[in-house]
Amino acid sequence: MMDNYALPFWVYLAALTVFVCGAMKRILAFHLSVGPTLMAWLGATLLVEQLWVFCMPVLLLLALLGLACYLYSACRTGPPQTALSGQGKTVFITGCDSGFGKEAAKRLDSLGFEVFATVLELTGDGARELQRSCSPRLTLLQVDITQPQQVQQALLDTKAKLGLRGLWGLVNNAGVCVNFGDAELSLMSNFRGCMEVNFFGTLSVTKSFLPLLRQAKGRIITISSPAGDQPFPCLAAYGASKAALNLLTDTLRHELEPWGVQVSTILPSSYRTGRTSNHTYWDQQYKQLLQGLPPALLEEYGEDYVIETKDLFQSFASQANPDVTPVIDTIVQALLAAQPQARYYAGPGVGLMYFIHSYFPFSISNRLLQKLFVKKKLMPQALRKQSGLELHSLHNNNNNEEKSEKL
Repeated sequence: MMDNYALPFWVYLAALTVFVCGAMKRILAFHLSVGPTLMAWLGATLLVEQLWVFCMPVLLLLALLGLACYLYSACRTGPPQTALSGQGKTVFITGCDSGFGKEAAKRLDSLGFEVFATVLELTGDGARELQRSCSPRLTLLQVDITQPQQVQQALLDTKAKLGLRGLWGLVNNAGVCVNFGDAELSLMSNFRGCMEVNFFGTLSVTKSFLPLLRQAKGRIITISSPAGDQPFPCLAAYGASKAALNLLTDTLRHELEPWGVQVSTILPSSYRTGRTSNHTYWDQQYKQLLQGLPPALLEEYGEDYVIETKDLFQSFASQANPDVTPVIDTIVQALLAAQPQARYYAGPGVGLMYFIHSYFPFSISNRLLQKLFVKKKLMPQALRKQSGLELHSLHNNNNNEEKSEKL
């Protein structure tokens, strides 16, 4: 019987195996605890079913299953990697006034790195904390990454301390989210502000420090956001800037591979950093938005609609995890792993979110974003009026029909 199916069977089996292994490889990249096991069992079940249909000999069937289990185990665990030492290595980190940047600077300093940490204010609370808690190896630099002259001065200061050495790591952490609300309501200045810091500023720093990174065959670690890959409601300006940043980072990874420079992107879940937990911050954002909106547009959406959006963002930010340890651990891993990954998902839920986004129907992933992120209850005012008029019209039509029947 096997002779009748010889060529078609082996072609089919090879294609099926390639598909299952490819899917497993994609799933493993999301770092899910149940995903790899589930996918492995589904793939094995499909293979076994097809093999039995073709009446495969039992010994050959067992051998193929054993090979599949071995390959799965090898893909899951991978070769053992020895972490590199931070002693004597240099790293340049942007945005160290607070949040990820400040905590990363402290951790890397404790691991023996020579850290160059940029802050917006040398006399600010974050800068003073770094000076108190870190070793003399840490150098504070006042840098606004949107100002090319400040970036170039930081490069000169870094070169002066490095001497003939190259730069092992660049951590692009500085970023802003200066908007909330629908894209139509977001001011053009907010779109430009996000692009200026998150994309152009990061690009300016990266291009400036690339010669030092190429010299040391170092690493570029960029802190991005899932909002750059998935359409989070009311985050159009921020998400667009991060989408541009993600594409830039992916392109650099290909271009810098021949130079020996490793490029990684870190995609964190929601964390409470910076001023986002401050009520005053959201009130200022709200007032600035109202001042910049044309009266006719504000009338279309309604001030209560804007207030609800502000309150939802404020609530979401206040409930975010204040412990940024998973992100800092990931930065360290990307800097010291023998073979760093192209992408890291830092924090609970990010891998699952990307898994659903990649493999589930669009309607499901879209609904997940709407339910988990901004749970709006109000519709824009113009739509509410329209719905009210339609209901009123429908009610009048029903009354007229009842009168006609009575007549």
